[in-house]
Amino acid sequence: MKKEFDFDTELKNLPDSPGVYLMHNRDGEIIYVGKAKVLKNRVRQYFQKSSNHTPKVRAMVGNIAYFEYIVTDSETEALALECTLIKKHKPKYNILLKDDKHYPYIKITINEQYPRLMKVRKLQRDGAKYFGPYVGPGTIKNTIDLIRRLFKPPSCHRRFPEDIGKGRPCLNYHINNCFAPCTGRVSKEEYRDVYFEICRFLEGKSKGLVKELTEQMQQASKEMRFEKAAELRDKIRAINEIEEKQKVINADKQSDHDVIAIAAEGHIAFCEVFFVRGGKIIGRESYKIANIDNAEKSEILTDFVKQFYQNAEYIPPEILTEKEIEDKEPIEEWLRSIKHRKVSISSPQRGEKHHLMEMVHKNAVTALDNHKVKVLKEREKNAVLEQLKEAAGLEELPMRIEAYDISNIQGEDNVGGMVVFENGKPAKRKYRRFKIKSFKGADDYAAMREVIYRRIEHGREEQFLIENGKLNRHDAKFLPMPDLILLDGGKGHLNTINELFEMIDVTIPCFGLVKNDKHRTRGLIGTEGEVALSPTGAVFKLLTYIQDEVHDTAIEYHRKLHGRIKSELEEIPGIGEKRRKELLTKFGSVDKIKEADINELADCEGMNMKAAETVYYYFRSKGVNDGNV
Repeated sequence: MKKEFDFDTELKNLPDSPGVYLMHNRDGEIIYVGKAKVLKNRVRQYFQKSSNHTPKVRAMVGNIAYFEYIVTDSETEALALECTLIKKHKPKYNILLKDDKHYPYIKITINEQYPRLMKVRKLQRDGAKYFGPYVGPGTIKNTIDLIRRLFKPPSCHRRFPEDIGKGRPCLNYHINNCFAPCTGRVSKEEYRDVYFEICRFLEGKSKGLVKELTEQMQQASKEMRFEKAAELRDKIRAINEIEEKQKVINADKQSDHDVIAIAAEGHIAFCEVFFVRGGKIIGRESYKIANIDNAEKSEILTDFVKQFYQNAEYIPPEILTEKEIEDKEPIEEWLRSIKHRKVSISSPQRGEKHHLMEMVHKNAVTALDNHKVKVLKEREKNAVLEQLKEAAGLEELPMRIEAYDISNIQGEDNVGGMVVFENGKPAKRKYRRFKIKSFKGADDYAAMREVIYRRIEHGREEQFLIENGKLNRHDAKFLPMPDLILLDGGKGHLNTINELFEMIDVTIPCFGLVKNDKHRTRGLIGTEGEVALSPTGAVFKLLTYIQDEVHDTAIEYHRKLHGRIKSELEEIPGIGEKRRKELLTKFGSVDKIKEADINELADCEGMNMKAAETVYYYFRSKGVNDGNV
C-alpha cells in the first residue's frame, strides 16, 4: 500500500485526458478498474458527496485507500485497456462475466481443391467458410451428424486427391454412409458440388437447394434410376423438416445479430443472448452475473457487452441490447477496431426486433426464476445441515459428509463401502469401495481402520500431486477432505477411528450411526455419548438415508465379490451348495480351502474322501501351487 496518499492533491492533479483508473484497498489489491473520457471529471465524482451513488459505489469508495491511473491517447484505447485489466485482476467491485467460452464452429475448407468438413473453435482468415457459433450441448454434433446423413461426405482421414484409388473403400461406403471419392468414381467437380450443397444448407439457403434436388429427383425418376430418386426424396424431406423447426426472424434481410436481454434482482442478474444467423435463431446462452449490488441494467449490459465480445471469435454486424448501453459510440468503435468492419449497437423500441427482444427477456426472467427456486432448495438443505451442525456441536457446516460401512460373511471377503453426501445430497459418482488387504477373518474394527486410513492417504497423495503440478484438482478422486465422517457402528468403531486420527494427525469430526434391535437407524453417537435427535426430524431422516446408502453400497460390493468366489466353488463337480457352505464355514475363505490337504478337507462336515480328493485335485489342476489362482 502507498503511504500517506493525499487524496486532495491527487484529485487536483488528475489530467484532462482519456485513460484508465485503478482503485486499491489498504492491502494494495485492485478493487475496481474503470475507464474515462476525461479522467479528472470521472474520478472526482467518486469522492463527491452524492445521493445518486448506488450502494455498491458507496461501499467501494469506503474501501479505497489510494488510486492510480494510466493515460491513453483515446477513449477507445482506454476501453480496450480497461477490459484487459478487468480480465487480469478480476476486481471485487467490477461486474464480472465468469464464463469464458469458445463456441465451436463448422469449417468447410472450400478454398481447397477437395474441401473438408471439421469442427473448430477458432476463426481464421484462411479462405475457408465458417458456420456458427453452435451453442448448447450436442448442437454441433447433431448438425454434423445430420450433414453426414444427408450429404454423405467422407469422415475418414484420407487426403484427396493423393489417396484416390489407394486401398479399399471403408465400411461407410458399404453401408451407404459415404459417397466414397477414394474409389475414383467421383470427379473433382462432383466432389466439390457436394460441399457447395453443404454450405448452402448451413447458410439457410434451402429453398434453392430443395428446388435443385427436386429437379434431380424428377430427372432420376424419368431415367428409371429409382434408388437415386428415393435417396434425393429422403434428403428433401429431411431438409424441409429442419427448416420447419428453425425459427425465422427476418426472411428478407437474412441478417446476423446477437440479441441481449437481462433480468436482475438484488445481487444477481442473468443475461440471455440469442444468436441469430442468416435470419434464424441458431442458439442461445444464459450467463449468471453475481455481485451486481442493485446496479442499473444499462451498467450491467455495458460491462457484459465489453467482456463478452473482448475475445469473441465472431462479432456480428449488429448487436441488440434491451437497454441503451453506456459509452455506445466508443464501444462500437472499439469493436470495429477488433473486427475491422462496422459494428452497430442499438436498443429496438418497436417492430419485429423489439418483439424478439421481449422473447429473449422472458427467457432471462425464466433463468432468474429458476435460479431463485434452486437457491430456495439449497437453503432448505442448508437448514438441515445447520441443524446437524448444532446437534453434533460442529464448528463448520458439514457440506461434505462421508459415511463408511464394512461387510463380510464370517470374515470372508471383507469389503468397505464409502458414500459421499454433498450439500445434503448423495454424490454417487464419488462413492468408493475398498477390498480389505491387511488381514483375513472377521474384524470390523480393523477393517474400518484400514478403509479410512487408505482414504485419508489417497487424499493426501492427491493434494501433494496437485501442489507439485502433477494432478488437476478436478481429476482428484479423494478431495476435498470430508467435513464430517459417519461410521456405521457404535462406540467401538468410533474409538478405533479416533485413535487412528490421533496417530496420523487428522482432525475430522467423527460420529457413529447406531441401530436399534430391529437393525434400523436409532441415532448418532459421539465421544460424549448419544446425540438426542427427534425421530421425525429432518436431521434424523438425513442420517437414516445416509446409513441406508452406505450399508447398501457395502453389501452390493460384497455380493459382487462373493458371487465370484461362489461361482469358483460351483465349478467343482460333486460339490453342492451344502458342501460349499460347510467348507467356507470351516476354513473361512477359499484361499484356506485351496491350501488344505485331502484329510483336512475330508474331515469337514458333509464331505467324504472322494469329494475331498475332487476339491484338492481341482485346485491343483488350476495351478494353486504356482500361485496362478
